[in-house]
Amino acid sequence: MDVLSSTLANFILQNDLNSPVIEIHFPSSKIQFLDDSIICITGANFVPVLNEKSIPLNSPIVVHKNDILSMLQPLEGSIAYLAIKGSCNEPTWLNSHASNNKRLSADDILQFTTTDNDLNQTLQQINNALNGVLIEQTHNYLFDNHDPIRFLPGPAWNDLNESAIHDIIKKPFTISAQRNRMGYPLNGPKLSTTNPTNYLSSAVTRGTLQLLPNGDIIVLMADHQTIGGYANLGQIILVDLPRFAQMKNGIPFKFSLTNLDTAQTLYKSMYAPFKY
Repeated sequence: MDVLSSTLANFILQNDLNSPVIEIHFPSSKIQFLDDSIICITGANFVPVLNEKSIPLNSPIVVHKNDILSMLQPLEGSIAYLAIKGSCNEPTWLNSHASNNKRLSADDILQFTTTDNDLNQTLQQINNALNGVLIEQTHNYLFDNHDPIRFLPGPAWNDLNESAIHDIIKKPFTISAQRNRMGYPLNGPKLSTTNPTNYLSSAVTRGTLQLLPNGDIIVLMADHQTIGGYANLGQIILVDLPRFAQMKNGIPFKFSLTNLDTAQTLYKSMYAPFKY
């Protein structure tokens, strides 16, 4: 969903940037740690507390056996990420630890291995390497940025009538409360094409803007299907997807068109600092 925040969490802990993280939505479960480790929470501010004591975001935190992490209230953003120093020992499927086969339930255990014996020394090393400027820039981009969400025109863009093209660029949209990890339905002006068209099913991905038969847009998210037969109006660029994912329901935003060269340049610039 918010790849930028998950990358930041691993970067702070000096994990592999693609190490699995735990995605947290509110209301959230309580998490009990069964061994000593170092964690980091990024993304949304759900007021995290460890053993009922407040802990900061975007910082390495030492946890001890039987410590309990919980979230009190959603102050900012929609999705938080918990990274754990070390490696995940859970089974993989298609080279991924993510799976829809089973929902996490009470008393489920996730296996992580911390390779460092001296947590205090590791914590000091992590703190010495913290990039405060990058952390602040990432936070500001996600939560203090009110620029339009940029997208590339899709195969069905030219099928929109003039009124629809005007509305999608000029008028505000909001994210519906029916959002989920498969897609974010949008509330906004009803859009239509010049002529009713049946589209062949084609590949879709995170950030695809599909036009539904009722004139509404749905933006596909992390658990999207692989193909879709609705009109493909465009593709939100990768640098704006994390910001879009963190938006709360009912907050107005606008779209703007961009081009592929700009999208690629922005992506390279955003992730260039995430190097050890």
